[in-house]
Amino acid sequence: MVPLPLLEEKDFRFDPEQFRSLITDRTKLIIINTPANPTGGILTKEDIRVVAEVAKEKNILVLTDEVYKNIIYEGEHHSLYSIPEMRNQTILLDGFSKTYAMTGWRLGWGVMPADLAKKVERLMINSNSCTATFSQYAAIAALKGPMAEVNAMVEKFRKRRDYIVDGLNKIPGFSCIKPGGAFYAFPNIKKLGIDSQKLESYLLNEAGVAILSGTAFGKYGAGYIRFSYANSIENIGLGLEKIKLALARL
Repeated sequence: MVPLPLLEEKDFRFDPEQFRSLITDRTKLIIINTPANPTGGILTKEDIRVVAEVAKEKNILVLTDEVYKNIIYEGEHHSLYSIPEMRNQTILLDGFSKTYAMTGWRLGWGVMPADLAKKVERLMINSNSCTATFSQYAAIAALKGPMAEVNAMVEKFRKRRDYIVDGLNKIPGFSCIKPGGAFYAFPNIKKLGIDSQKLESYLLNEAGVAILSGTAFGKYGAGYIRFSYANSIENIGLGLEKIKLALARL
């Protein structure tokens, strides 16, 4: 696996030239995630085009994880699958857990070339067996139903995003840009001078606040921590206050 850093100064997008430089004749698969976990970053139409150009030139499959595609605050979602000439080289993964708040139902889908789908079907049958019938009917209802509840949920997430980012930026040593999508804040904590994994443990044990070290998502996450704001503004505010108090004791 060859990691590609997502750059804070580019709103957690990748550098196109660095991306091109990492592709070799041994590259078998490119994996992208937009909107992204843990950063909340969104790839632009131009970014997607770069991926498509490289994939076509080198005849490489691309797996695109788009499970947060409906949770976007600024701009719009651009899918690699929207490029007709890429459809035979694209594996699109999506699910119900984020858009429809059906996390525990473990439902998702993939769109891919037919010959690959047959192999994936064999894998899924033998690893996950069968999804419960009632949850499949619920998924159909979600897909066919109105999006009003989803849109209302995204607006609540927008308010939580603005609230937590504003609060994090008021904590000395924290610097956080606004994520364009998903429901995660990914502040830079390098000025604190504390290892992100140590800070993860410290805030859990001393403040009772659960976060994740950026390194849980790869080496380029060092110096960052991830917050989920899938919670009430009241609880987010309580968590921010506990963090301030705990850091003051360091």
